[in-house]
Amino acid sequence: MAKKRKRRHGFNAALGWILGFLAASIMCGVLVASLVVPAVAAAGMGVSSSIDFFEKLPSELTVQPPSQATKVLTADGQPIATFYAENRVQVPLDQMSPFIKDGIIAIEDSRFYEHAGVDPQGILRALVSNLTKGGEQGASTITQQYVTNVLNEAQLAQDRPDAVVLNGQKNLGDKLREMKLAITLEKKYSKDQILEGYLNIVFFSNNAYGIEAAARHLFSTTAKDLTLPQAALLAGVVNSPTLYNPVTNPDKSIVRRNQVLGEMLRLGKITQAQHDEAVATPVQLKISPQQQGCANATMAPYFCDYISHLILNNPAYGPTEAERERLLYRGGLTIVTTLDSRLQAAAQAQVDGTAGANPDHWAASLLSIQPGSGKILAMAQNTVFLPQPGKFDTNLNFNVDARDAQGNDLNGAGGFQPGSTMKPFTFAEWLNEGKTLTAEVDASRRVYPLGFPWRDSCGKVLGAYSTAQANPALGAADDLQNAEDGFYRPMPVNYGLYNSINTATFASASQLDFCGIQKMVDAVGLHSGLDSSPVNMHLLGNLLGSTGVAPLTLANAFATFATDGRFCAPIALVEIKDASGAKLPAQAPDCHDAVKPDVARGVNSVLQDVLKKGSGVWINPKVQDKVPTSAKTGTSNNNGSTWVVGYTTGLVTASFFGDALEGQKRAGQNVTINGTFYPRLDGYMIAGPQWANYMLKVAPLYPAGPFAPPPASMIGPNPNYKP
Repeated sequence: MAKKRKRRHGFNAALGWILGFLAASIMCGVLVASLVVPAVAAAGMGVSSSIDFFEKLPSELTVQPPSQATKVLTADGQPIATFYAENRVQVPLDQMSPFIKDGIIAIEDSRFYEHAGVDPQGILRALVSNLTKGGEQGASTITQQYVTNVLNEAQLAQDRPDAVVLNGQKNLGDKLREMKLAITLEKKYSKDQILEGYLNIVFFSNNAYGIEAAARHLFSTTAKDLTLPQAALLAGVVNSPTLYNPVTNPDKSIVRRNQVLGEMLRLGKITQAQHDEAVATPVQLKISPQQQGCANATMAPYFCDYISHLILNNPAYGPTEAERERLLYRGGLTIVTTLDSRLQAAAQAQVDGTAGANPDHWAASLLSIQPGSGKILAMAQNTVFLPQPGKFDTNLNFNVDARDAQGNDLNGAGGFQPGSTMKPFTFAEWLNEGKTLTAEVDASRRVYPLGFPWRDSCGKVLGAYSTAQANPALGAADDLQNAEDGFYRPMPVNYGLYNSINTATFASASQLDFCGIQKMVDAVGLHSGLDSSPVNMHLLGNLLGSTGVAPLTLANAFATFATDGRFCAPIALVEIKDASGAKLPAQAPDCHDAVKPDVARGVNSVLQDVLKKGSGVWINPKVQDKVPTSAKTGTSNNNGSTWVVGYTTGLVTASFFGDALEGQKRAGQNVTINGTFYPRLDGYMIAGPQWANYMLKVAPLYPAGPFAPPPASMIGPNPNYKP
């Protein structure tokens, strides 16, 4: 008896639905009413009230471009990384295989080119099938599905995932709204435009959105080159991306694929032979792992991280960080950077060879910049972004500041004590004040007591160098040390610089205006790696580099000398385009004259002697044989930070080796690196060969000529001096 009642109820419901469908068609005489009224009538609503309800529903749908992946490229077009919230690459319809177009229509909406957005026949067929055969056959057209995807994508773009409505969650109002919007959409767009939009927005499983991303991920091919069995499999997936996922449910995906092939055959889109061959073809996945974010960059992960922070910190890309993040991860940007893939590969190989897997986590980094433009050409360090067995891992970027001048995070390590690489800037002020290259200074003096008459026309207070910190009115140096004995004597100031004699630097500073030294340091852009504040040259310790400076900052300061005193701010972003091809703000060279050309030339002439006969003489001399090169070594007091910054007129490179993660407290003394024991580390020992080996490979890629000589009047009392 219960069974008969159930059959009668099903029959009555079907009959009521059909009668309602016909009545509504006659009353309204329009397609819209014929679609809507039966459904609302079944819910107990009158025809007139249902029409009124339908008329009040929104009819306009704003179709925004769907979320697309952002790609970051080197200057020579090589991929660095991809950013996305949804893995999607939009392609036009003519760049899609005809098999995917025919397959998706065959299985999802065979009357797509015949209906006006909503298909009465499809609704009736689905209802009868569900009532007579059981199941939950859907009746949404491709246009309706596209509407749903557009609405959901708009919610996701506004960071409102809770507002997304999936098919199984739609109520009557959602369905009616979808229908009306679909009808309106068909009046605004062609069928091909709707099909193109649908195939670019729909989810295919495995975080692949749109047919191009799905083809690349599952088959390592393109949408244009999909074969018939591949296209049929993907067409079948969209109905239930989890159930028909070919990775996790291969058997179900084959059954569904063959169903698609059967519909394509029935509709005459393929021949019997094509059908049979495709059905007999096994699923042959060729997965291309998805690489999202800087941790999965194909090269230069830390440069990638720096790029992302430049975007996220800049109001030019959106008034809030949330909007800038949406642009980066959803905007489909194409970001062309300054990075040279040739230099980057060489730099990465070099730092890995220097100390890539050392168990004590000693850090090695190389950074190259182009003088005259400020372009960052390479940025490498001997770490990995994510933990890996046997690898030195960190998220911190050794080459950049911790924060920029506005206080925005740059994810840098905060800089390292530059040691003697700071000395050339005191020497530059020496020349700037009209003194000569070879004038003699008293490098025998080791004590500068409290009350020493340091000169400071700015009126600033000089801080203490060591034990005199309790007296803020004066500075003092109570026991200056040189790296080696035998240099506590009077000497030419240039000799003191290329041999890196601490007492010579203090002796020269004792004759200078500290206000001038400060202006020189500011002019070349030197600043703290922690907060981007200026390096305070009114602290005596900074004459020898006690304030941590990032390699990018230091390299760029030396680049000012390489270009006859012209300073260029560092840049990393050459061009940025959005998904439509419109250009967004990028970075252009920002240069100005900062140091007198003759002063820069005087510095260059002395720093060439560093490699010829000074503190860097043990570094590979072949660099000088290739191209005229200037350089300066540097070592912190505890030997925990060691440097060589060297440059030609075409390329500047900062090489660092030392302690990067323990606050520079770890001493570089009595340590073993790559099997070699070092009583104490010095700039020429590890950072030096790292710099030289790298420059030998890459310097020829950026042609350089001889440095212009300083004027004869600057050379001074030694007529035999030759730079």
